[in-house]
Amino acid sequence: MADFSNDPTRTGFFAPQRFEADVYDCEVIGKVPSDISGAFVRVGGEWFYPPKFEDDAILNSDGYISMFRFRNGRVDYKGRWIRTQRFEKNLAAGRQLYGYYRNPYTDDPEVRDPARPHLRTVSNTAPIAHAGKLFSLKEDGLPHRIDPRTLETIGPYDFDGQWKSQTFTAHPKIDPVTGEMIALGYQATGLATDDLFVYTIDAAGKVKREVRLKVPYVSVIHDMAITQKHVLIPFGGYVTSRERLESGKIHWGWDASKPSYIGVLPRDGDAKDVRWFKGPERCMMHVFNAYDDGRKIVLYAPFFESNFFPFFPPIDGSPWDASKARAYVRRITIDLSSRADTWKEEILWPFPVQDLGRVDTRFMSLETRYGFTGYADPERPFDEARAGNVRGRVTNCYGRFDFATGRLSTYFAGPTHSLQECCFVPRKGSREEGDGYLIGVASNFAEMRSELVIADAQRLEEGDIARVILPFRSSAQIHGIWVPEEEMTFA
Repeated sequence: MADFSNDPTRTGFFAPQRFEADVYDCEVIGKVPSDISGAFVRVGGEWFYPPKFEDDAILNSDGYISMFRFRNGRVDYKGRWIRTQRFEKNLAAGRQLYGYYRNPYTDDPEVRDPARPHLRTVSNTAPIAHAGKLFSLKEDGLPHRIDPRTLETIGPYDFDGQWKSQTFTAHPKIDPVTGEMIALGYQATGLATDDLFVYTIDAAGKVKREVRLKVPYVSVIHDMAITQKHVLIPFGGYVTSRERLESGKIHWGWDASKPSYIGVLPRDGDAKDVRWFKGPERCMMHVFNAYDDGRKIVLYAPFFESNFFPFFPPIDGSPWDASKARAYVRRITIDLSSRADTWKEEILWPFPVQDLGRVDTRFMSLETRYGFTGYADPERPFDEARAGNVRGRVTNCYGRFDFATGRLSTYFAGPTHSLQECCFVPRKGSREEGDGYLIGVASNFAEMRSELVIADAQRLEEGDIARVILPFRSSAQIHGIWVPEEEMTFA
């Protein structure tokens, strides 16, 4: 039996909980603004059954979806397992049947199916709401439709047979001007294939356009960006192959010799119109936003210097280098009029940040001034003794990064709290970028509970407006979204 006693992702505050929950009219410290009306929906991963291998990736854990439902100044909480085919088969067997992250060759014989790897998805990465439907996402399979009233899993969704890729990105983008959703699927035709399918889905949820591309090399394409004219496809460093998988290894390894790429595809273009811009070694996981500036594209992104994930080891056998697993807020400028397929890159702040960056989504694909993300502030130290000697990285601040002026506004969660990804909620009736609230779940290590913090996004230094208290540790979040009342029918 695997021993996880020294694994900080499976012990202490992060020990598996294995329960579903309903908490009505949650305890609140402060006062929840009455104009916040809708739901903060979160998706993350937790092991229902322990993994088969001690060195497996936490990204392989079972999907869990939760929701903070806001109405009339009150908040309810709901949490449910995402009941994928994989979850149901494990539950029926009473044990873990599936092997390494994205490697079906390491699964037990009764579920092993390398020809259809998408069927083993755990759907544990991100939620998205579009055309009145709620989905959970993971880039190795199809979206799973979720009932927004109960959070029960309805099942895989292929857009009435119009979605032809085996996979669907964890981070589709919704154009606030047209209501269209732009999405992609990489390894679209199976394990380690170089096929990339890019789709435009209209505001009613119907696929209206498909473009099929080939990538320069097979790698993680976790996030994407859109402008009003272009789709941006960033990736770099991670590699795989059918031979690697057949030998029983975890799906990805890091190759420091590989360049990073940003593909630029016109939104009305075909495969022949894509340009692949090449850059230095980078781990390119998440973006803030991008926009068109004449013949140039400006992209804001908190890309890492190198390999972020210790469980995706370097292919040359060298040890994982934590000193390079740092993300910085970067401004990348791509000049489409240049014959050189490179880009200009600037680091805007000299300290590392959490790479889970967010913006005011009403300005997605448009010129953006503010980005929001977490970071560890050395001037506001984390109290390890009071927090129980927590191991690993701690993010104790949210920042509003002003791309225009370089100003940083900071919210501090407290000396025993670590912050998960934040989310921006627009103030009702306001159209000004960044006018609203910043919300996110804080892990209170001292009290062994989770707290949803609410702050004024324009006055972060003033601290909390309110905290919504859960009487337990909530399942860890990877990504979350804000869904306004008018966009979804909730219970």
